[in-house]
Amino acid sequence: MMSRTVVIIGGGYGGSALAKALDPVADVVLIDPRDAFVNSAGSLRALTRPDWAPRMFFPYEQWLRRGTVVRERAVSADPGGVTLASGRRIEADYLVLATGSSYAYPAKPASDSTGEVLDDLLRTHKELAGSERVLILGAGPVGLELAGEIKEVWPHKHVTVVDPAERLLPAFPDEMRDELRRQLDELDIDLRLGAGLSTPPATGPGQAETFTVTTTAGDEITADIWFRAHGVRINSDYLAGGELTTRTPQGHVPVTDTLNVRGYQHVYAIGDITDVDEAKMAGYAMQHAEVVAQNILAQLRGEQPAAAYRPLPHPMILLPLGPRGGVGQLPTPDGPAVVPAETVSAYKGADLFTGRFVEQFGPA
Repeated sequence: MMSRTVVIIGGGYGGSALAKALDPVADVVLIDPRDAFVNSAGSLRALTRPDWAPRMFFPYEQWLRRGTVVRERAVSADPGGVTLASGRRIEADYLVLATGSSYAYPAKPASDSTGEVLDDLLRTHKELAGSERVLILGAGPVGLELAGEIKEVWPHKHVTVVDPAERLLPAFPDEMRDELRRQLDELDIDLRLGAGLSTPPATGPGQAETFTVTTTAGDEITADIWFRAHGVRINSDYLAGGELTTRTPQGHVPVTDTLNVRGYQHVYAIGDITDVDEAKMAGYAMQHAEVVAQNILAQLRGEQPAAAYRPLPHPMILLPLGPRGGVGQLPTPDGPAVVPAETVSAYKGADLFTGRFVEQFGPA
């Protein structure tokens, strides 16, 4: 098998899984400004329990044996390779776009340095610990999970979640949604649906300072700290020049069922950046990585890539509310099935996938 250079832009869930899979057989170049793979699924627990935070990080040099990590940002990509912010050019036999998406802190870290992320989380933890009333803007999975983590550590805190949507998780069955509402009520989480805020809080997110806001329904809410839990942004600005592909209006990259960027046999995209019609979740990004690994390995052997990615016909979710609670829907041979809190805990809530990544990337 002839060695080829596989350049992967982005070392998140999909990019790191692909780099690890191809590392033994190809010259992998992983481009990411961070110094470690970050299991951002653990960010919200790390906020409430700083002692838990170091488990999120798996330094690239710890598990990438043959490959090279380039700690820079890509500013453009074309069929031949990548140009970095420093002006450096990296040529690629195979190119994989895996830059994912951005989300408001603390759900995703704001810094590229592990040390700075830990400092940020500890600083925000102290602000949160001293605040009795917490406002969360967004009642999607991130906002609800954050509320659950706060209540796990500080059951006495008053947590209010506000969202202009009329219903929780409308894509899922009533059975699951009713159970979610029951658990939120049991945790005494104040859920305000069907109304946004007339004006945003005067303070910055994650900063302890008492304020009062008014909802569009006319209700006043007083809190001591607030967090934003909405607003995904696809990380594809480096493709804005159009040298490689034309993005969708949302910033996604059109791909084939083999996850090739349309028009190219040697360029792939995985994870949140793709236009695959499914929720943007870490688990799906890692499944994308498995498909692309099979296809690149086939090409390295001189064969045609044949592995195809088929998104599930129904949405899936694991939404923990602390380490023991939560709701979920998972695939079964008979179709999607709502699962109890015990299953959510076993699959995700208890350790937020830490064990899986210890096995994959070594101890954190």
